[in-house]
Amino acid sequence: MFKVLVSDPISDLGIQQLVDAADVSVDKKPGLSEDELVAIIGEYDALLVRSQTRVTARIMDAGKQLKVVGRAGVGVDNIDLEAATQRGIIVINAPDGNTITTCEHTFAMMMAVARHIPQAYLKTVGGEWDRKSFLGVELRNKTLGVMGMGRIGSEVAKRAKAFGMNILGYDPFLTEERAAEMGIKLASVDDIVRNADFMTVHTPLTPETRHMISSKQFEVMKKGMRIVNCARGGIIDEQALVEAVDQGIVAGAAFDVFEVEPPAADHPFLTHPKIIVTPHLGASTVEAQENVAIDVSEQVLHILRDEPFINAVNMPPIPANVRKILQPYFTLGEKLGNFVSQMTDGAVKEIVVSYSGDLAEVDTQPLTRYITRGVLAHHLGADQVNVVNSMHLAKERSVNIVVNKTHVAKDFTNLVTVTLRSSKEERTVAGTLLTGYGPRIVQIDSYPVDVAPEGNLILISHNDKPGIIGRVGTLLGSNDVNIAAMQVGRKLVGGAAIMVLTVDKGAAKSVIEEVAQLSDLNSAKEIHLV
Repeated sequence: MFKVLVSDPISDLGIQQLVDAADVSVDKKPGLSEDELVAIIGEYDALLVRSQTRVTARIMDAGKQLKVVGRAGVGVDNIDLEAATQRGIIVINAPDGNTITTCEHTFAMMMAVARHIPQAYLKTVGGEWDRKSFLGVELRNKTLGVMGMGRIGSEVAKRAKAFGMNILGYDPFLTEERAAEMGIKLASVDDIVRNADFMTVHTPLTPETRHMISSKQFEVMKKGMRIVNCARGGIIDEQALVEAVDQGIVAGAAFDVFEVEPPAADHPFLTHPKIIVTPHLGASTVEAQENVAIDVSEQVLHILRDEPFINAVNMPPIPANVRKILQPYFTLGEKLGNFVSQMTDGAVKEIVVSYSGDLAEVDTQPLTRYITRGVLAHHLGADQVNVVNSMHLAKERSVNIVVNKTHVAKDFTNLVTVTLRSSKEERTVAGTLLTGYGPRIVQIDSYPVDVAPEGNLILISHNDKPGIIGRVGTLLGSNDVNIAAMQVGRKLVGGAAIMVLTVDKGAAKSVIEEVAQLSDLNSAKEIHLV
């Protein structure tokens, strides 16, 4: 008999398959302290939690028989993943459980803002019969812009088509071919802002998506736009949105999320007559709460029975001899993937990883997972991508992964090269470990460099002419951006070249745009590597 401990409140229906299993015994003991868990966890094979229980290294040390920790939800920040990995304990979650619930809440908000339902309700129950003040609009024949075509965004698009809406879809992994299969039109953020009647966002919150809709977008936005955000607070600049509503650019907005939750009592959304708000209810349905528990319970059964499983969020065990060789390259690989992702424009279509030198002798699949995580994390968010689900997420988004190996590594004992092929271009970055220096980027596209992959970097493409370095340095200095290190790569004197600057702090987008406008510069991009 396998013993399963449920230490947080989880519905009986959610764990029913565990209760019904002939080879499983389930104990429900919510509210245990860490000391109480440590005292009893040794007799259990699996632990199921929600968000209340903190699964610490101490608890896992005491869980001598523990094979799996299941989180009935998406986040796993209450579980020590590193400790679990070191002890060979699998951690799983339920990333799909709230997809339909959030999708339906998006439509509830969209209908509410289109027909002024909350405002009309308040007047009606207040004793005022007012049919003239709430003239709404139909969804039929309107254009809906969906920012983020992942699981939830795709479900929203599917339902919007049933309403007779025309769909514009934006996603860093969406290609024209995939968009055509879904019956939607691939669009840029600018296309959606300028042409959509309704807009809904379903992207993760990353440095790239933070305030992706702000004053600059509102300035060119189609007048009468209605905006829905049931994703993450911060994707849309809240203050800029209020100004756009007051100016008549945005006809109405419906938000389930805020930049700071709960919002301050004087937050302008709470009293604005054209903005509808709910307290982060996207995943708050009976079905969603049960579904995440059902999904996790099913995977726990598979793991206990040594059957194939999905949704693991920590690294599977690696043979000690392989880990010894690869582990020093994990950080390098992830940063190479993240670097090349930030420098590449267009929808990601293919990741090509080449291993040269001694690395060709071992199973590099774990390292490829780290590289893939680095590529995807830039667009999906580091909290959404891990070394276990990275390959699955890539496949889900039709991103092809190719691995090449060769024993020859010119100038280096080992070399890891990552090439990203997108709908617009192909970019390459290569790196290695240098004794005494650690991870280094030694090639960007065809240019040799020597760059530490960390901190705030500015990548500049330019023509190799006198005075360029001085002009760039002067402009950055005048904007209080200090240059800590600089690398220049070129192949021919006077030809095309690149410049990589390490700066003490991130530069404002406006500063990077100003740098790119300098004469003899072709492009400038800021790259953040944690």
